[in-house]
Amino acid sequence: MGAPVSANLAQIGKSVVIKGELSGSEDLYVDGQVEGSIALKGNSLTVGPNGQVKANVEAKGVVVQGKLDGNVQASDRVELRKSAVVNGDISTQRISIEEGAYLKGKVDIQGKSEGKSAAK
Repeated sequence: MGAPVSANLAQIGKSVVIKGELSGSEDLYVDGQVEGSIALKGNSLTVGPNGQVKANVEAKGVVVQGKLDGNVQASDRVELRKSAVVNGDISTQRISIEEGAYLKGKVDIQGKSEGKSAAK
C-alpha cells in the first residue's frame, strides 16, 4: 500500500522525525515520526503503516494504518485500518474501524448539525 496519489499531498518519509507543531492546507501522508500537534482543518491526514504519531490531530479526515497516540478531532471521518493502533479519544461525524484495529479511548460521534454550527 503506497501513499495516496493527490496533487496537493505533502509526505513525511520513513526516516523523517519531526517534533513540534505541524499545520497546513494540503493533505498530509506521514510514514515517519511526528511528535507535537497536527492541524489540517480542511484537509486529511494519513498515517502510513510505518507512521508513528504522538500528537493531537485536528483534520477533516484521518486514516490510520500505523500508530497514533493522541486525541483526534475530525470534522468529516476517521478510518482505522486493520494495522492501526490508536491510543486516544476520537471525535468525528463518521468512523470506520476494520477488524484487527486497536483503539483505546472513547469515540464521540457528532451529528451533522453540530459539525456545521462548529464550522461557523
